[in-house]
Amino acid sequence: MRTPLMAGNWKMYKTPAQTTAFFEKFVPLVAASTHCEILICPPYLSVAVAVAATQGTAVGVGGQNLHWANEGAYTGEVAAPMLKAAGCRSVIIGHSERRQYFGETDDTVLKKTTAAIEAGLQPVVCVGELLEEREAGRTNVVLRTQFTGGLSELTPEQFARVVIAYEPVWAIGTGKTATPEIAAEAHQFLRQCVRAQFGDQAASGVRILYGGSVKPDNVKGLMAKPDIDGGLVGGASLDAVSFASIVNF
Repeated sequence: MRTPLMAGNWKMYKTPAQTTAFFEKFVPLVAASTHCEILICPPYLSVAVAVAATQGTAVGVGGQNLHWANEGAYTGEVAAPMLKAAGCRSVIIGHSERRQYFGETDDTVLKKTTAAIEAGLQPVVCVGELLEEREAGRTNVVLRTQFTGGLSELTPEQFARVVIAYEPVWAIGTGKTATPEIAAEAHQFLRQCVRAQFGDQAASGVRILYGGSVKPDNVKGLMAKPDIDGGLVGGASLDAVSFASIVNF
């Protein structure tokens, strides 16, 4: 059985003080939640505060991005060993906003994923299609391309550390949500891609999260689909009560 993972991506929200206030409210609400793993990815400057606030709890902390080099003259970047040393257990890689605004490519996704694994971090690797690509019937083509370019060169041992997040770009921050059926189709296709590249055991073991306007009122329908193993939650993860409701679906 795959353990569900509910991950919150805070993007560029919350100061350290706001982070502390969030966890004071959130941690008691999920203290008895043993049915899934919980991950929150705050901005870099709030990572240390988040790690301290979740000490001794089941809530994990992750980064939102990283550089593929362990160190170097890369002004403004953060390396995987730095995230690990700060107390992170995971890192989001290849989010659509990174692809859209910061030039992330399938090649950099592969390099960053490899770097994360080597540092002992769990990579949450994002894939997903634009609205025009879905309307053109190219969803599977896009997903296969992103999977192949970003993940297929990993060894089976490396891939076993990976979590995949399917995030239809047209549903991120728009209020639109893929129906459970639409999401399930994409998850099934991604699992087929894994099976073709890494085999049955990898396909049955990999967790594939859904990301795209996940909210307390739609999470149950999404999680009812057997190929959906959790959520990568944006806006709804910024409110402690809202995200706890999603965690406790």
